[in-house]
Formats: sequence, structure tokens, C-alpha cells
Amino acid sequence: MVKKKGVSKDVDSRKYPDTGLPRLWRIPFSEETEQLKVESALRERIKELNCLYGVSQLAERHFNSLDNLLEELVNFLPLSWQYPDITCSRIVFKNNTYKSEGFKITEWRQSARIYVYSEPVGEVAIFYLEERPPADEGPFLAEERALLDALADQIGTIATRVSAEMELQEINKQLSLERKALQESNAALRTVLTRIEEEKNEIYRNIKTNVDKVLMPILLALALEIPPTQSKYVEMLRTNLVDITSQFVRHLSNNYQSLTPTEINICNMIRNGLRTKEIAQTRGVSSATINRHRENIRRKLKITNDNVNLATYLQSSMWEEETQA
Repeated sequence: MVKKKGVSKDVDSRKYPDTGLPRLWRIPFSEETEQLKVESALRERIKELNCLYGVSQLAERHFNSLDNLLEELVNFLPLSWQYPDITCSRIVFKNNTYKSEGFKITEWRQSARIYVYSEPVGEVAIFYLEERPPADEGPFLAEERALLDALADQIGTIATRVSAEMELQEINKQLSLERKALQESNAALRTVLTRIEEEKNEIYRNIKTNVDKVLMPILLALALEIPPTQSKYVEMLRTNLVDITSQFVRHLSNNYQSLTPTEINICNMIRNGLRTKEIAQTRGVSSATINRHRENIRRKLKITNDNVNLATYLQSSMWEEETQA
């Protein structure tokens, strides 16, 4: 309803459903109201505004410590009630209790629940140490009830934010530790892989040395003793030993890991000019078996649909170029 001079005596509660704001901002502007009462009401509203603003400032100051915030807040709250000289406060949050200086439990009490994620986690309470004239809620004003409810909501909101930030910091800390551990593991793995590669190279050098200094002299001596009709097998054995210690076999093994040892051996024979029948006789299998191997080799080398001769492909200079690259 609207009175003279366009001033509303009561705030329409439909504009602020269930917020407590009509009670918080109510000021008696009736013509019959004495000026002193109006001034007193304005002073109380200013204190309440200062209280809400002060809580926001404290929250910014202690953005990462709810404990420090509540310790300072509990001594700040009494200043916003009608009789600050005889007012004390207490905040209970989870397993911790915070009390203002000179705190004492009395029968003149006003309290509000604190909620976090819709769960009650504590309360904020105001006590008068001495009896005062009755008002809207015992000796307390209705505006003070609205203020206390608003403070409890603010504390719950701040606690939710601080808890989320602390949880985020903990998650970031764990991620940093895990990232550091992963980096150390990767460094250790690279060291192990480097060592394995060095050992492989050392084994390769040892095999090549043994083939050159031990096996090759034996094969040369053997070639002088056997009939000429059998010499091609000695030559093939010598060629295969050279291939085993060459980059060709290593290239096949490293870059075409789907090739089986048998297929790699057949690749060597094809590269050395042996025909399907000769390979079959040497390995003691049928020509059909060798043909199946040839088809698998072409598929794995990705030349199935190309009009490329397998022997020519394996003998081409591309293998040397790829090996040297």
C-alpha cells in the first residue's frame, strides 16, 4: 500500500518471496512516527548493511581459510546488534566451535542453522548477556532475525566455495605430483630403451664379427672340398650369413614386424635369386606352401595390388636408401 509522498509503509512481500528482505529493510515511515525512532531505525539498518558488507570483506581476506574467517567473524557480529556492549556470539561449524570475547550462554538467544549442499553443518547464534525490553523475537528485532538468517546463508555459501577451492587445490597438487612422477618414469623408460638399443647394437656387432672371423673362413674352406654341384648351397649359406648381418634383415624385422622369421628367411632367398621350387626343396616343403608365403609377404609389404615383381622389389636400392636414412 502507498501513503502520502509516494512512500510505502510496507514492502510488497510478493516481490521478495521467502527472502527475508521485507523485514530486513523495513523502516517505519508513518507520519505518526517520531523522528528519533526513524533515526534509530536508520542507524540499525546501516549497522546491518555494514555487517553484510563486512562479512564479504572478511571472506575476501580469508578466501583460502574458513577457520581464520570464522575466528574473526565471531567477534565482528556483536557490533551489528542493538546492544553491542552486552552482545556475544558463537559459531558452530562441523566439529569446530568459535566464540566471541566474553562469551556466555544466556536465555536471551537468537540462532540460525548453517547449511552446505542443503545439509545442516552448524549454526550461528547471538546472545544478550543482560535482559532487554521485549521486541519482535524476545529482545531481538525482526530485522535482526532476517540479518542472522542472511548471515547463516552467507557463511554456508562461503564455506561451500572455500571447500571447493581447497578440494581443487588438492586435486591440482595431486595432478602435479602425478605429472612429476610420470615425467620421471618417462625419463627412466627412455634411459632403459637407450640402453636396450645400445645392447642390441653391441650384439649385432659381436655377431657380425663372429660371422666374418669364424664362419666365413670355414665356408670358404668347405667350398674347396665339396663337389661343384653342391657349391651353390655353400654360396647360398654364405649369402644368407651376410644378409643376417646386413641392414636388410634388420630393416625387415624393425619396420615390418608382422613378418614371421620364416617369411624373413624366404625374403632372403627370393632376394638372392632362388625360385619357388628351389626354396621349397631347400626348406623341405611344397611349392604351394612357398607360394602362400609369397602372397603373405606381398600383403605385409603392401604390394599386393601393385604390378611389381617381388624379387625385383626386395633387390631394389630402396632398401639401402631406407637403411641409410
